[in-house]
Amino acid sequence: MAVSTIKKESLDFLKALAKNNDRDWFNERKDKYIIAHENLIAFADVLLNEMNKHDKIETISGKKSLHRIYRDVRFSKDKTPYNSHWGGSFKRATKQLRGGYYYHIEPGNTFLAGGFWGPESDDLKRIRQDIEYNYKDWRKLFADKVLGKTFGKLMGEQISSAPRGYAKDHPAIDLLRYKQFILKYKFTDKEVISPDFAYKVNDVFKKMRPFLNHMSEVLTTDANGVSIL
Repeated sequence: MAVSTIKKESLDFLKALAKNNDRDWFNERKDKYIIAHENLIAFADVLLNEMNKHDKIETISGKKSLHRIYRDVRFSKDKTPYNSHWGGSFKRATKQLRGGYYYHIEPGNTFLAGGFWGPESDDLKRIRQDIEYNYKDWRKLFADKVLGKTFGKLMGEQISSAPRGYAKDHPAIDLLRYKQFILKYKFTDKEVISPDFAYKVNDVFKKMRPFLNHMSEVLTTDANGVSIL
């Protein structure tokens, strides 16, 4: 079984970059960055190939999934020029399949996330409408043994009170307050550099599918279950 392993040197580069986040240091070690970057591309290519076996991914390559290591500091108070992590995302294909996958490789803080980071206002309205009337289905979804054991509770930014138009004592007010709908899973550094890490990541993403499929159905149908596409 061909496996692309994330090398320890790729994590070590990030550790050093976090301590020396300036252009001179980076430029003097550009060769090490290129080697580490190519290592991550190979990992992402293997992961993408595995994910396309159980989902339809629009992202065309592992390289295209990777985010730039160069930070956009134009509107940020933090002027450090580089990200001290490898980040990447995969977009699901077709209008019927909603949601996305994100991987974050960082020494001591590697995690996967999936779901809906910034739903548009119409999408958020539709999600809350479904929660209002079908909250028992949502409870059942997150009570699933595999989903619940793997990810725990739903994560994401929430408002402090009830959304406008919703009762504060609604039985699913905890779900109605969400503005983001995210599942998250963490890995240790030891797991990151293990030979089968790409397959472990794929397995976790696969376990997200009931959540993404549920959300896709909600966002592609109206309140009567009729397709809006």
